[in-house]
Amino acid sequence: MQHQKMTTTEYEKLNEKQKIAVITTEGPLLILAGAGAGKTKTITHRILHLIADKKVPPEQILAVTFTNKAAREMRDRVENLLRAHHIEKSRGTMPLVTTFHSLGVYIIKENATLLDLPKYFSIFDKGDGKRAIKEAMEKAGVNSLVMEPGKIQGIISKEKGKMQTASSYRELIGNEYFPRIVSSVWTEYEKILAREKALDFDDLLLVSTRLLKENKTVREMYQKRFSYIHIDEYQDTNTVQYELSRLIAGEKKNVCVVGDIDQNIYTWRGANIQNILNFEKDYPNAKIILLEENYRSTQTILSAANQVIAKNEIRKEKNLFTKNGEGEKITVYQSYDEADEASFIASECKKLIAEGTKPEGIAVLYRANFQSRALEEIFLALNVPYQLLGTRFFEREEVKDTLSYLRFALNPESLSDFARILNKPARGIGKVTLAKIFEGKESELSEVMKTKMKDFRNLVEEIKYAAENSKPSVAVKTVIQRSGLEEYLKKDAAEGEERLENLRELVSLATKYDNLAQGYGMEKLLEEASLASDQDSLTEEKMGVKLMTVHAAKGLEFEYVFICGLEQDLFPHKKLDEESVTREEAEEERRLFYVALTRAKKKVYLTHASIRTIFGGKNVSVPSEFITDIDEGLIHEIGAEREKGRVKTIYLD
Repeated sequence: MQHQKMTTTEYEKLNEKQKIAVITTEGPLLILAGAGAGKTKTITHRILHLIADKKVPPEQILAVTFTNKAAREMRDRVENLLRAHHIEKSRGTMPLVTTFHSLGVYIIKENATLLDLPKYFSIFDKGDGKRAIKEAMEKAGVNSLVMEPGKIQGIISKEKGKMQTASSYRELIGNEYFPRIVSSVWTEYEKILAREKALDFDDLLLVSTRLLKENKTVREMYQKRFSYIHIDEYQDTNTVQYELSRLIAGEKKNVCVVGDIDQNIYTWRGANIQNILNFEKDYPNAKIILLEENYRSTQTILSAANQVIAKNEIRKEKNLFTKNGEGEKITVYQSYDEADEASFIASECKKLIAEGTKPEGIAVLYRANFQSRALEEIFLALNVPYQLLGTRFFEREEVKDTLSYLRFALNPESLSDFARILNKPARGIGKVTLAKIFEGKESELSEVMKTKMKDFRNLVEEIKYAAENSKPSVAVKTVIQRSGLEEYLKKDAAEGEERLENLRELVSLATKYDNLAQGYGMEKLLEEASLASDQDSLTEEKMGVKLMTVHAAKGLEFEYVFICGLEQDLFPHKKLDEESVTREEAEEERRLFYVALTRAKKKVYLTHASIRTIFGGKNVSVPSEFITDIDEGLIHEIGAEREKGRVKTIYLD
């Protein structure tokens, strides 16, 4: 492979701190990168430096992040940089830029025989897992009407993130009532996964990490393969992700982690802020570099963000600054109620669009999903184009049905896929027949049912042939046409056309994999469908203002950002079943607001309502403490209920 040195021009594109991060290649490195401080640029140029200047073989470099969107962006930028330096892309000679879960799949597939798994093992998404949890509850004698399956599923997920297995959890809990119920359900759940040769989302990390931990030969193979490791968003890693990266780093400890303590907003799903806080303890000779120059926002936005986050105690001191100029003041709008608030936001969006702002350059962020209803209503009424970041493409029923056909054809032991597609569309095969098949008593079926099952299995064989021998897009078309889904949806006057358009979009999506090697394209399509994150639905890129939760906005940026519902107990959020918020929870809420502020490039609008309808009742609201944390000189206040800076008294009947 031809190597060319990293050009002076590329080097000059970096600021002083970024340059130090790029050339510090040996040993552990912690890059504390503030929002908009060019962390992806720093990582990608570091990878270029390793290949072009240090002559490190590209395939020895690993870069891991959290979402497919972030991984795609980083991969594209690395490839563009290498191409610009005449380092040509070829199979097996590129850095591996991937997500944690995809890395887990990569390790598991390479060692499938050791793990007693087939090449085409199934990956249970949240819906598949919930169905399996319900079945496990039945087997464990736990009433799903008394115990919420989703709650048990959530506990199991969080425990797997802490490196616990069903057996280690059983030993840990003692005789506590609810944990013992979770333990009994978990045991049955693992039996269902084993029966179907499947893993759930959390297993992708747990199984791969346990394999590295327990098998020295496998561990040393990956330590030798990856000499230089980069971990993005390190503040969001949980115990199992931390352990996975530590095991691959091995004795060389050439691990570069990038993160921002102030953007740790996922402790509720297992992210452990101590991983980044303790990096220097875990790696005693670690070098620390602070990236504080922001390239995204105005100084007004950054000053507000700095003031808000300074009140947190669990953090490392840093102050964002920019050369972008002061920018506009932050507009604070006090509305009468949520309808007035939504009307103000939609009207402002309409005005911004009329003045030349692209609709997709505007985001409306909220703390809780229920807030989207009032916004959608007004956006529709005022004819303002919008895209709600909610139901993911791969979670749509018809899309899941089609993928289930393909998964079951390639993995006949996946009983959840079998149960899903057997009557999609209806074939007159009832629950009694299904139960007999599951019990291995198919020979006891009536002749009519045997014929129906024979027809079904012939269909599956046809799909299997297409999946293994045709392009992925052709295989998807085969499922849609031969399964009867197309004919069934054409007869559905209400939603059939829209749902059929979704399936046609799936065919279009599958063409992306058509040029890959035979069999490999289908493998990648099914894998990426299973690993898709909620931000990936943005790749559909519809024209419109983006409406989403603050959590979903993490890692994104917009020209204009509206943050609504800034009221005590809504943002900062208070759980409905708790009287007060702990210090840790309060600090996470503050970090969440910091994330929301720093999504904006040009201007931020903060809105709050005097009255908000929650669960059918009207509640008088108190403005969020976050608003008062911002210096008055940075704010321009407007609102129907505000006179000379004082809030009017509002009387409720």
